[in-house]
Amino acid sequence: MSDLHVSGMAIAPNVVETIVAMAVRDVEGVSSLVTDAPSGLAALLFGGKDTNQGVEVDVDDDDKLHIVLRVEVKSGYVLPDVAADLRRAVADAVAMQVGIDVGSVDVFIDGIRFGK
Repeated sequence: MSDLHVSGMAIAPNVVETIVAMAVRDVEGVSSLVTDAPSGLAALLFGGKDTNQGVEVDVDDDDKLHIVLRVEVKSGYVLPDVAADLRRAVADAVAMQVGIDVGSVDVFIDGIRFGK
């Protein structure tokens, strides 16, 4: 994946993904980011590495980041509230640590974790 170019600065996507993952971890009710572990042919082609870490980052023409999250939420939490908390936490963390405006944070809840 190529660097993200924002306001005359190049940032490796994994830097932003790491900041986002740390922000997500601190949101109450989130069980985990959803990763798609490859299997079968994909595992052979990609050497058994995850092809998606649950975070996608893109930059628009206005130098704003657009972030997509795929998460699993713990049972018993109100999903819209968790999504709102995720949007706020991610936007704040990226703005504070990278100094780039976040245009949007799209949250996909791919599962609910029951039990411990």
